[in-house]
Amino acid sequence: MDLINWLQDLAEPLPAWLQSCVIVLAGAIPFVESYAGAVIGVFVGLPVWVAVSAAIVGNWICMFLLVTLGAGIQRRLAERSRREPSKGQQKFLRLFNRYGVPGVSLLGQWVLPSQITSMLMVGVGAAKNQVIIWQSISIVIWGAAFGTLAVLGLSALGSL
Repeated sequence: MDLINWLQDLAEPLPAWLQSCVIVLAGAIPFVESYAGAVIGVFVGLPVWVAVSAAIVGNWICMFLLVTLGAGIQRRLAERSRREPSKGQQKFLRLFNRYGVPGVSLLGQWVLPSQITSMLMVGVGAAKNQVIIWQSISIVIWGAAFGTLAVLGLSALGSL
């Protein structure tokens, strides 16, 4: 929570266009991503569509770069390592085998950041384009949902 408070404190005194830049950067941070970035943007006073869009853009750019640049490295490391998967890796593989790319993309953000989840999926052999498409859908859904919840929460508190 300290990181989120720090980001909010950083963005609050800035003009709106710089606040949007901070939200883009926030969206790129694992565990902040589009959902918390959108909330921070709404809390600092950005219009919900700006806050959500900025957080989505930051999250998407980071995920895309990691999938396209990091997936090859991840796959090579996985091929070199012939040891028994850890318990966490086994759990991920069970979820991946059960729900596939769409399910892990949409539900995986409860457990791991989209950046890590997407690299893991490509590392275990999922098609890079399919991962990018489903992660994009997930990033938009989570960002829009949490941005909307932030607006509803502020409205309920009478802060809007």
